[in-house]
Amino acid sequence: METYNSAVQDFRRARSQAALQQLLSKLTGKSTELLSYEEVRRRLHASGVVSRTLREIPLDAIIGSVGRYSDFNRSFLPLQDSDEGRWARVKLATADLAGLPPVEVYQIGEAYFVHDGHHRISVARQLGADHIQAYVTEVRSKVPLSPDIEPKDLILSAEYAEFLDATHLDELRPDADLTVTCPGQYHKILEHIEVHRYYMGVEQQREIPYSEAVEHWYDRVYLPVVITMRELGVLNEFPKRSEADLYLWIADHRAAIEHELGWEIATSAAAADLADQHSPKWTRVASRLGRKVLNIMMPQPLESAAAAGSWRRERLKDALSERLFIDVLVALDGGESGWNALEQAVEVARREEGRLRAVHVVASEEALEEETVQAMRDRFYWRCGEVGLPGRFAVEVGSVSRSLAERARWTDLIVAGLNYPPGDKVVSKLSSGLRQLIRRSTRPVLSVPELKVGLQKALLAYDDSPRAREALFVASYAAGRWQMPLVVVHVAATMGEAQLVLQGAREYVASHGLEATYVPATGDVAEALVATAEAEGCDWIIAGGYEPNPVIDVVKGTALDGVLNLAKMPVLVCQ
Repeated sequence: METYNSAVQDFRRARSQAALQQLLSKLTGKSTELLSYEEVRRRLHASGVVSRTLREIPLDAIIGSVGRYSDFNRSFLPLQDSDEGRWARVKLATADLAGLPPVEVYQIGEAYFVHDGHHRISVARQLGADHIQAYVTEVRSKVPLSPDIEPKDLILSAEYAEFLDATHLDELRPDADLTVTCPGQYHKILEHIEVHRYYMGVEQQREIPYSEAVEHWYDRVYLPVVITMRELGVLNEFPKRSEADLYLWIADHRAAIEHELGWEIATSAAAADLADQHSPKWTRVASRLGRKVLNIMMPQPLESAAAAGSWRRERLKDALSERLFIDVLVALDGGESGWNALEQAVEVARREEGRLRAVHVVASEEALEEETVQAMRDRFYWRCGEVGLPGRFAVEVGSVSRSLAERARWTDLIVAGLNYPPGDKVVSKLSSGLRQLIRRSTRPVLSVPELKVGLQKALLAYDDSPRAREALFVASYAAGRWQMPLVVVHVAATMGEAQLVLQGAREYVASHGLEATYVPATGDVAEALVATAEAEGCDWIIAGGYEPNPVIDVVKGTALDGVLNLAKMPVLVCQ
């Protein structure tokens, strides 16, 4: 009798532990409930017995019950006082686990559901065991089930099962893993597949079987996005999200940006922007906060320039063999300078087999509907058709330099007419829209003072600064891909000093199997550069952009300001 009383006391202690776990569950929101086998089986469309075997199974992997899921919690602590006698008798009969008959369980994935032996499992847990002998009946399921699944997660698993039943993706692509972390996502994926199927049919002029559409969508749409995410490390930016989550998020983000811009953007650009705008990492959050503070406190003309080379790193263009200027953004102002800029942009896009992106910035919402805007749009598209280049035209309300700079991140090059060069005075520099554009833009800016479409021979202004080295990269690219003669110039206090600096450029150009003419010079930097360009027969100049500190170069002036004021030819400013 004393031994039975001891077993009863063990039961009551177990009931107290169960009550405490229930209280903690309410405070933490983490469920301690056992799952219903029938509900799980139905939701996951599990059916068909694979095998029945006798083996040891881990007690922690038992997460549900066939009929008594309300009598025990996930730790198999008893929840009903009425179980006291039976629990105590099982405990009393158990000198050690070796004397217990095997329990009976169903297995779905890596999880187990008790059919018979609930009290034996409860007692075994109280005795500190971690495994138990069981007759295991394995049930087929398309969706993997893990022992740590929560009841709320069952909704996701059920939706995944329905998705696989609809698409048979697990059969068509056995290695595919499209698990998501939010309910309702599989409906969106099914919509993506249906849209893809529709456009496949339009393109191929036939009815596309659903299975073929699923395979094609997975191989040609989904996987390329996932590969891009992996290359960019986007998953590391969102550790609580799955690849399928981010596929949908990037697709929505890309669609929103394209709607705002009025043209298509690359998946890699949308993925990188998603990380920049929404990553919960503290470095990203701090960067976003810093940008907001600077935008509020810093006058636009005094904003810091982008870090040297950031544009090239963002777009993964580190090799001279890649096309550098695929998307060319041209600023149309309705005047002759804008159309001159378009012709220059056409020349670059032709050479790069690229695309034209035009933007016209107006001062008010009312101006969006003016006839002149429609006429400008028509003329732009007519020109694109004439030269056989794809193009998109957009109209935006706001500041010209700010609008262009913000759109620049979705393109590779900005081409703008040079209406008002920076000038020599501090006031004229501060008010120069071109200067503000160059400082704000993360992409190279091609300034066009007048119509000179050529781009047959370039002069590179080189001083071995970080931005000059970016200009050297671009100049070498143009010299190689466009088969263009290149003249490299450095202006210094002495010819010997100039020759020494040019040696670094000479070695870089030679390392890419290219040749150039190297010209050392002395005197005023801007005057020497422009004079050398004219003497050498160059029809455009390539130079590095402004230094990071905006105050110093506004007050002291820079050689770039001088070149923009003096040159009668296009000037490509590299960041």
